[in-house]
Amino acid sequence: MTSIPTSDVDAARGRRRATRAIKEALRDLSAQLSLLNHHVSGRLDLKDVDLDCLDLISRQGPLSPSALARRAGLHPATMTGILDRLERGGWVARERDPSDRRGVVVRALRGRNAELLRLYSGMNTSMDQICAGYGDDELEVLADFLRRTVDAGRSAADKLDGD
Repeated sequence: MTSIPTSDVDAARGRRRATRAIKEALRDLSAQLSLLNHHVSGRLDLKDVDLDCLDLISRQGPLSPSALARRAGLHPATMTGILDRLERGGWVARERDPSDRRGVVVRALRGRNAELLRLYSGMNTSMDQICAGYGDDELEVLADFLRRTVDAGRSAADKLDGD
């Protein structure tokens, strides 16, 4: 019977501990970002889901309401109320789809972006300060890790959606 060297056991234990710490930190980050977004949406008289949809439209739009519902993981019927609130607030506009005149696309309006930037300025400043403490190579590793984590989350959500 062969025994595993103590250094290998210690290394494996350390790796499990580090992996667990990363997963816990990601859960904490998720909770803190949800809280921040909740406060921001409250200041803008929006619901949290409205802000989520506005972010998707801003980053990936223009989108059809059904494409937005799919990306947000919402029932298409729910989108009507969300889009009504966003349109009333001057955040989005519904327009004819240029590729299909029968369809509609939703695009973000830029008129109120200064409000969003102001509300997120504290977090953005903190992120700039945190990133300043890392070298370029370290930032590349962090960016890669976060992109891969997003992909893993998307894949896990897709699997649950398909069940």
